[in-house]
Amino acid sequence: MSVASAPAKRRVIVWDLVLTIVLLVVMIGVAVVAMFLSFLLAFAGDSCGAAGPCDYDVMGTGMVIAFAGPITAAFIALVAAVIVLVLKRIAFWIPLVGIVLVIGVFVAGAAITASGVPSTS
Repeated sequence: MSVASAPAKRRVIVWDLVLTIVLLVVMIGVAVVAMFLSFLLAFAGDSCGAAGPCDYDVMGTGMVIAFAGPITAAFIALVAAVIVLVLKRIAFWIPLVGIVLVIGVFVAGAAITASGVPSTS
């Protein structure tokens, strides 16, 4: 009879842990800046009336996406990074993807907001 040995436990990868934490802090900072910039999207409606009627529903939807989307994407990436770190796997790439998602969701919200404003040309 052969004796089955227990699987080897994974060791903590220190450089990955430190890099992931630093990138998570940067990601949260980017999300907070994106949320702040979403308030400035309200100025998109300044030309409403002069250039033509604006679609306030579309503009409002875009502003909500630009406000809530970045923090939601950052939270999902944060939870995923913590889970992967607990499993002692390489996790530094998760905050990088989170930063790209935060920026992408903000840009999408800003584009939706801008689509509700008539063009001046």
